[in-house]
Amino acid sequence: MRAIWLILGCLAVALGAIGVVLPLLPTVPFLLLATFCFARSSDRLHDWLLSHPRFGPSIQDWQAHGAIRRRVKLLATVSISAVLAISLGLRLPAHLIMIQMAVLSLVLLFIWTRPEGPR
Repeated sequence: MRAIWLILGCLAVALGAIGVVLPLLPTVPFLLLATFCFARSSDRLHDWLLSHPRFGPSIQDWQAHGAIRRRVKLLATVSISAVLAISLGLRLPAHLIMIQMAVLSLVLLFIWTRPEGPR
């Protein structure tokens, strides 16, 4: 079972890494999933993620307080706006734009209603 958790954790890290450069793919949720998987398979990889200089603080904030830092919220908002602008620029059908706007609005609502630090 540890091998399955390890594979899932590595897959989640890979998807999170892709999400760094692809605005449609969220990074932190995949890294949270990887942390969960590594906690069940590899202490070394789990500790590596938690101590990572770029991703560790976001993971620790979420685990300890369910918090998302303001900078991360702003970056998410800019990324989501860019994706919507690209969709509009590509002149996607109106029904697809409406679905995308509804989903992305809910995502932003979730993000902006999370606390920003320790409670």
